[in-house]
Amino acid sequence: MTHRTSLVFSYDTPRVAAAVYGAVRVEAGDIEGDRTDAAVERDGDTVRVTVEGADLTALRAGVNTWTTLVGVAESTYETGRRTATQHS
Repeated sequence: MTHRTSLVFSYDTPRVAAAVYGAVRVEAGDIEGDRTDAAVERDGDTVRVTVEGADLTALRAGVNTWTTLVGVAESTYETGRRTATQHS
């Protein structure tokens, strides 16, 4: 049996969503294992990560991985934005 969940991240602007999407979508083909798979989509100001796992343990691991990846992308975007604002 395959288990699936979607993680939906909404942002203030499509520009932020595009930055996060661009940072994490490249990982979709690289980090899946034998027991997990993921797809990343963006629609306007929303990024959706769909994670599938062969079992609940694999699904949990996949959700943890993708939540972390999105969090790092968000932090990186925010750090870059603050740095650019300070230097302008």
